[in-house]
Amino acid sequence: MGTLQIDALVLGAGPAGSAFALNLAPFQKVVMLEASPAAAMRIGESLPAAAGKLLADMGLYEAFLQQGHQPAHLNISQWGSDLATEQDAMRNLDGHGWYLDRHRFDCWLQDVAQERGAALLRQSKLLSFAPAKSNAEYWDAVIAVQGKTVQVETKMLIDASGRKSLLTRQLGIARKATDKLVCSWLVGRDTDNTAGSSHISAEAGGWWYSSSLPGQGRIVAFYTDADLPAAAACNHQQGLLQRLRQNPQLTACLDEYGFVPGQQHGYCAAHTAVLEQFAGSNWLAIGDAALSFDPLSSQGIFNALYTGLAAAEAVSHYDADAQAGYIAELNSIQAAYLHHLRVWYEQEQRWADQPFWQRRNTSLTPA
Repeated sequence: MGTLQIDALVLGAGPAGSAFALNLAPFQKVVMLEASPAAAMRIGESLPAAAGKLLADMGLYEAFLQQGHQPAHLNISQWGSDLATEQDAMRNLDGHGWYLDRHRFDCWLQDVAQERGAALLRQSKLLSFAPAKSNAEYWDAVIAVQGKTVQVETKMLIDASGRKSLLTRQLGIARKATDKLVCSWLVGRDTDNTAGSSHISAEAGGWWYSSSLPGQGRIVAFYTDADLPAAAACNHQQGLLQRLRQNPQLTACLDEYGFVPGQQHGYCAAHTAVLEQFAGSNWLAIGDAALSFDPLSSQGIFNALYTGLAAAEAVSHYDADAQAGYIAELNSIQAAYLHHLRVWYEQEQRWADQPFWQRRNTSLTPA
């Protein structure tokens, strides 16, 4: 096989990578690399109502509605008070959000990207890259595709590899974390088929989140800092369920839904992190590879879609001005996010003397 000549090589085919590809592919040659042989199963995540306008901008809104993701009509929170507060989507001018079937959502975005002209190479990865000897505006890259190596000449490299930031780490770009948040989660089922809601509940060592999943499923997740005793106690299913029983309000809600824990359990990073540099000469970072958000913000998937679109617009006429504009946009997003994150956490003062909350009542500076 000779050298594959393209305009953009994308590391990752999650929401950020797919959003980038589907917006740029009608105009330029785009290839996405995905390590897994098929779209991996993912736990559900919510998409805020404001994402509807973003999907419309990308020509995806009507097709998204046809996917049948579960509407998010109600959030119940115990945050800053022992009293439960209900927030109904009817108060939101944008309407309701959605509880995503992430597997179906990710596969759909990949399909749209391919329909618009992008290529998706599964079981593939970037082996090496360097500035092209023949043309400094391009990269010479070597990729592995199902065990075979392929030479690629590409104008742009796009890091959509999530929190791993695989490309930018190789470029020597530092990634700074502002906290040590981790998540222990499990998936089960509700026996009540009307229980379409989400819950947020603060406690001394962190906070809980629960939301509906497709097919009467439900996720229950606990967030704390990796170096606190609660993290070690909850990094397995038995410990997580034991701590859940110490939260009577959330337990009562789950009992009302007839929640039955399943066997699917996970433990993962959930901290805020930011790259020192979002873009450079013929490369960009998007989604979690550029900015990783605390799940309390419910902005992770929205940010992936938005930065994918913004990056595609920048790459379509990539020059110094486009690069600077993209960097400025992500700096603005980061500043607004950190401001709102501190406001949200400072609303909870019931355990201000506990380490988890003490840390969040101080400036959000790199850990």
